[in-house]
Amino acid sequence: MRARHVAAALVGLLLCGISVWKLETARAGLTIAPLAVGTTPATVYRQADAAPAPAIVIAHGFAGSRQLMEAYALTLARAGYVAVSFDFAGHGRNPVPMSGDVSRIDGTTQLLMRETGRVVDAALALPYVDGRAALLGHSMASDIIVRLALEDPRVAATVAISMFSEAVTANAPRNLLMVSGEFEAFLRANALANAKLADAAAGEGTTIGDPAAGSGRRAASAPNVEHVGVLYSAAALQESRDWLDAVFGRTSGGPVAATGFPILLLMAGLVLLAWPLASLLPRRSAPAEPIALRAFLVAILVPAAVTPPLLALFDTRFLPVLVADYLAVHLFVYGLLSLAILAWNGVRVGHVAWAAAVAFAAYGIFVFGGALDRYAASFMPNAERLPIVAAIAVGAIPYMLADSLATEGGRARVRRVLAARITFLASLGAAVALDFERLFFLLIIIPVIVLFFGVFGTMAGWIGRRTQSPAATGFALGLILAWAVGVSFPVFSPG
Repeated sequence: MRARHVAAALVGLLLCGISVWKLETARAGLTIAPLAVGTTPATVYRQADAAPAPAIVIAHGFAGSRQLMEAYALTLARAGYVAVSFDFAGHGRNPVPMSGDVSRIDGTTQLLMRETGRVVDAALALPYVDGRAALLGHSMASDIIVRLALEDPRVAATVAISMFSEAVTANAPRNLLMVSGEFEAFLRANALANAKLADAAAGEGTTIGDPAAGSGRRAASAPNVEHVGVLYSAAALQESRDWLDAVFGRTSGGPVAATGFPILLLMAGLVLLAWPLASLLPRRSAPAEPIALRAFLVAILVPAAVTPPLLALFDTRFLPVLVADYLAVHLFVYGLLSLAILAWNGVRVGHVAWAAAVAFAAYGIFVFGGALDRYAASFMPNAERLPIVAAIAVGAIPYMLADSLATEGGRARVRRVLAARITFLASLGAAVALDFERLFFLLIIIPVIVLFFGVFGTMAGWIGRRTQSPAATGFALGLILAWAVGVSFPVFSPG
């Protein structure tokens, strides 16, 4: 390890240490305990010695989990509330698949409403809850909690984050707060329109009615954030806490648990640590020559053009996960076509540094992924998801192997990597355009894939330059990608 590697390791450890300290400090002094609501896994956040307080039931959005909503749970628990977050059916560690018709209000929405209602029942039965309750939900869950609040008179307030719902009326649900990110233009407009139902003169950031009397309504925006950033925005967290305080006649002070920056700091530290760790791997001193530009372009453009129309001819539904089965087949066909073109042009798999492949996969899944699971999003699957991960890996490994071989070596590597990744994303976009109704949810996973490319692609570059084994990095990247997709998308059973 050279001096620069030692310096990077020290900086990486420092970043990780600071971020973990900040994230654990946000939890300090709180009792965080599991709560089983039938088959629905939930978590209770509260102050151990506080007087009985209202329960705030917190629901995540599509492809989310309890961890994704933890900033709200921590903020409200520290304010003296009893925060109860849970994993919807098919999400996180919930073993029961999401079911019903996702395109109908009387389908999946009703099932998720009933599940949320059961969590409300369990929360109100806790001995440290004072009999009052409110709902807080993000994105998909915003419509679910609005509709449940319309039916359940026990719900004193509804906090809808990044809301879209057609169920809001002029007077219901009572005490409705709608918070959107500044960059969510469509959702901000929807929130303002719902505020104007109660008062045509309503503006963003103004409160209509009286929350203490049950007639409050407010549309607000959190500055400089989008659909995910709003979950960590200090402004959004404070809006939510202040609204509930107004409804329940409480006063909360102090900072909110805006954990977004420490989470980013932790992720940056873990990525940086991968560089000095890669320097510990055995070195191969004969770097490969990059493939000819023409061969490279054919290897990325032909699969991108052929795969979407080819798969449009077939029913690719074979996994109990929304559109992840299509993604697995897309990756498989794309990868095989690219590998065949590369082989035709004389590109061989070559040396496989298996020790590096295993070490990289373990670091990505258990170290980086373990940190994600602790602080940001569910990444450690229950047993029901492992076969899904394995099935996706059958497609992801050939794709990432072909990608690694096509972009290996040369000064133009960065440009080639960008070209290959953009071409693949364009191919996914073309697939959605050909079958929008069935593959719409594929659009939601694109940010996950972009994040994967940025984070794990960077680490793979360091490992690849050290080992000169694109097969090793391709295998590891394929396994990590399969894991990330398999644990993120909802398990679904239409029956």
